[in-house]
Amino acid sequence: MHVTAADRLLFIGDSITDAGRDRADGTSLGDGYVDRIARALRARAGAAPAAVINKGLNGNRVYDLEARWATDVIAPRPTLVTVKIGINDTWRRYDRGLASPVARFEACLDRLLAYTAQKLAARLVVITPFLLPAAPHQQRWHEDLAPRTEAVLRAAHANAATVVRADLVMARAAEKHGAAALAPDGVHPSALGHELLAGAWLTAVLPPSDRPAAPA
Repeated sequence: MHVTAADRLLFIGDSITDAGRDRADGTSLGDGYVDRIARALRARAGAAPAAVINKGLNGNRVYDLEARWATDVIAPRPTLVTVKIGINDTWRRYDRGLASPVARFEACLDRLLAYTAQKLAARLVVITPFLLPAAPHQQRWHEDLAPRTEAVLRAAHANAATVVRADLVMARAAEKHGAAALAPDGVHPSALGHELLAGAWLTAVLPPSDRPAAPA
C-alpha cells in the first residue's frame, strides 16, 4: 500500500508501541519502532511526511484497547491503523494468574478490526506478538503465546489486514544476534529490536518502490 502526505498513521498497542512516549504531548512517538517508522518515512526522498500518531500504553491487554478504542482510534480518524497486542495477555497469566482465553482474545481483536474498517474504511496492519525467553520460566509462556499468535493471524486475515510477522523476524534475528541483544527481558525490544520491527513494518506495508531504508 502507498503512504502519502494525506495519510494519518495511527499505532496502538502495549509498552512495545508506547516506548516511553510523553502522554501529555500528542506528537510524542516514544523511542521505539513507531518513531523509527516515522523518521524513515520523513527521510523518503521527494515525499512529504504522513502524520503519525502513537497510542500505545504500557501494560495493555486487548480488552484495554477495546475500552479506549472509540477515543484513541476512531476519533482521530486515521487512514491506516496498526495494532500490536498479545504479549501481556500471555504474560499476565503467568505473573498474576489473570487469564485471557484465546477464543475471547481473538473475538475481541476481530471486533476491533471489523469495527475500525466499518467506521473509518481505514487500511489495517497487525503486528504479531513475539517472545524471546530471557529466563527459564519464560519458556513455558510459548504454550499460551503460540495459539494466541495463531488467533492474531486469523483475526488479521478475516479483516484483510496486512500482517507483520514480528514473531518470525525476531526469532530469525535472534539466531544471528542472540535473544538478549534484541529483547533483554524477553519481551521489550532493545534499540536493535525496535529497528528490526520498524524494518519489518516498512517491508510488509510499503511497496518496494516506496520503501525508505530504516534509519540506523
